[in-house]
Amino acid sequence: MLLAEQGRNWEALKRWDEAIQLTPDDAVLYEMKSQVLITLQEVFLAVQSAEMATRLRPLWWEAWQTLGRAQLSLGEVELAVRSFQVALHLHPSERPLWEEDMGWALQLREQQKVLREREKQEDEARRLLVEAPELKTDYDFESDEVIEACTAMADRQKKYEDLKKTAFVVDACGVAKEVIVEDDSEPTSSSQSVLVKARGL
Repeated sequence: MLLAEQGRNWEALKRWDEAIQLTPDDAVLYEMKSQVLITLQEVFLAVQSAEMATRLRPLWWEAWQTLGRAQLSLGEVELAVRSFQVALHLHPSERPLWEEDMGWALQLREQQKVLREREKQEDEARRLLVEAPELKTDYDFESDEVIEACTAMADRQKKYEDLKKTAFVVDACGVAKEVIVEDDSEPTSSSQSVLVKARGL
């Protein structure tokens, strides 16, 4: 514990492994080991260690909180939400668990939902370009049908290009916003300093 507080995480990890060898049924050791692994960004091992802590002490809310944090670090947002829900069920009066852990996990879940919807829109726009129904019709090239078909295809091309020129960003409050991206540069916004590019988890 002292080593971890001093920032000597690898040494602390070695000591916890030694302690686990001596007392393999101690959930506290696994939970503390998971916290250090999260700090070291060894997130897969952190999830495994936290899972062991919850198996050994299923009614210990802090083990579920640590498991949720490890799952978030791994990008498993839905699993993290579930772990935080268990922790809150076991200890509903823990305010930081509501406001920080669960709040952050729900924000990430909402952002993932927005990004998935955006991907669907792009895929549909791309599909309509590739499988343009206008190209499957026999036209009388003396009529206005050809112009109408070309106009419809051009409109779809513009819609697809416009979708590619926008990006979702997340502001300092965790709110997802859509902004215009010029070429491959950063998103343009009046409050650019408080925005970070959203990424899939």
